Amino acid sequence: MAIPMEKLIIRRLKMRLNDPFTTSFGTMQEKEFFISEIVDRNGNRGFGESVAFTAPWYSEESVETNRHIIEDFLIDLLRENKVEHPDDVLKIFSSIRGNNMAKSTLEGAVWDLYAKREDVSLAKLLGGEKNRIDVGISIGIQSTVEDLLQTIEYYVREGYKRIKLKIKPGWDLDVLREVRKKFPETPIMADANSAYTLDDLDHLKKLDDYNLMMIEQPLAHDDIIDHAKLQNEMETPICLDESIHSLSDAKKAVELGSCKIINIKIGRVGGISEAKRIHDFCKEQGVDAWCGGMLEAGVGRAHNIALTTLPQFTMPGDTAGSSRYWEKDIIKPEVVVQDGVIHVPNKPGIGYEIDDNALETYTIEKKEYKL
Repeated sequence: MAIPMEKLIIRRLKMRLNDPFTTSFGTMQEKEFFISEIVDRNGNRGFGESVAFTAPWYSEESVETNRHIIEDFLIDLLRENKVEHPDDVLKIFSSIRGNNMAKSTLEGAVWDLYAKREDVSLAKLLGGEKNRIDVGISIGIQSTVEDLLQTIEYYVREGYKRIKLKIKPGWDLDVLREVRKKFPETPIMADANSAYTLDDLDHLKKLDDYNLMMIEQPLAHDDIIDHAKLQNEMETPICLDESIHSLSDAKKAVELGSCKIINIKIGRVGGISEAKRIHDFCKEQGVDAWCGGMLEAGVGRAHNIALTTLPQFTMPGDTAGSSRYWEKDIIKPEVVVQDGVIHVPNKPGIGYEIDDNALETYTIEKKEYKL
């Protein structure tokens, strides 16, 4: 039986981060993004969140390309096709190439709505097995090494299970050396966001000296071949992020030996359905997986929490608490981390209520569409 979707509401939000977040791409202080809301005939509301940035730093997508694809293509596809299960959305949207973050914005709302109609939590609907998840923290590039050490110390005291540090040429080996002096046993991973090439092979091999959990996406954002060459030369596990857009990409990367770990981001792979397929493949192959973050607000954060309850998410993800990023989030209660752990909500859908007042406060544009 088709889900009786009546209308779609798209809100464009602007939220200010508590602290600037710096990577090899640049520095971000504010984030603009879309919240999708699908309402059924009974008044049930399902919510999704876009993760694209205002400029195409991370991928070719941006807030404006998301708007174009959603308004001009995806809404019509939802109108023209029956959706009996959220997995159907993956197939319905397959006629549009790429644009995974735009697709995920609507698909997430369908998953939330479906779970609420079934009166079950999204985590349980996906087959999640955990009632609590371990989480880590992602720390951007700091002004000084001393600032970085103080920031790490704060989050270690907070109990986060691992620390991810952004690195780039000129901010890598010397920084990690100082970090390891002060935090010799803390689980550390380094995220390069494609800042290196194979010409840096000898330099990157020196990362093996710092007992890292992994180095994430050191080479080109669309590469699988060179990462296989690099992994063959390094002891430190390589984790692929930007290179993995689909189950097919994951299969190729594992077969080639391009990585030992995969970061699964819902928006990057086109939604929860594809994320779960990649997870299931990782489980079959014994490949470690974890759920990465894209500076999400509460809706996207809730989706990440639900996904991370699946068993092959063996490593702490980037799903920090709401207060790490926002003065006030758009969900209630906000996501809270206690001793590096998030307790998974068991209410229907994403498990959190929408704070409609906060949602309206941050909304800078709103449109409604009949489905």
